[in-house]
Amino acid sequence: MTTQKVTVELPEAIFQQLARISQATHQPLEALAAQSIASNLPPTAENAPLEMQAELMEMQTLSIEELTGIARSQIEISQQQRHQLLLQKNQNDSITKSERQELSDLRLAADRLMVQKAYAWAILRWRGYRLPPLAELPL
Repeated sequence: MTTQKVTVELPEAIFQQLARISQATHQPLEALAAQSIASNLPPTAENAPLEMQAELMEMQTLSIEELTGIARSQIEISQQQRHQLLLQKNQNDSITKSERQELSDLRLAADRLMVQKAYAWAILRWRGYRLPPLAELPL
């Protein structure tokens, strides 16, 4: 991997903390600084489906309130119920071709929402927002 040189001015307290960790772990200070930066970068959209990457990157510009709205959003109950019904029909081999397409569309919509929600939570966490415990998240 190629590297680039960057000069960064750090507050004395942060520099001293890095120096102490460097000494205690026998790691170069530069490596610790690079590791700290890498682990604190905003989430990447590169692993998301190609058709969603631009949308996810645009989410980086949203406010905390907008991101929280996405993160807490859910599929409408009627769509959830329809999805369940079609899944049952599919298991029983009593599903029509159009219902199979509808089932596929509902699954894709649910998958898309899950990616958006996960990315919204990742951005919120990166911005320092305290993520709620799992028990407090909507089902």
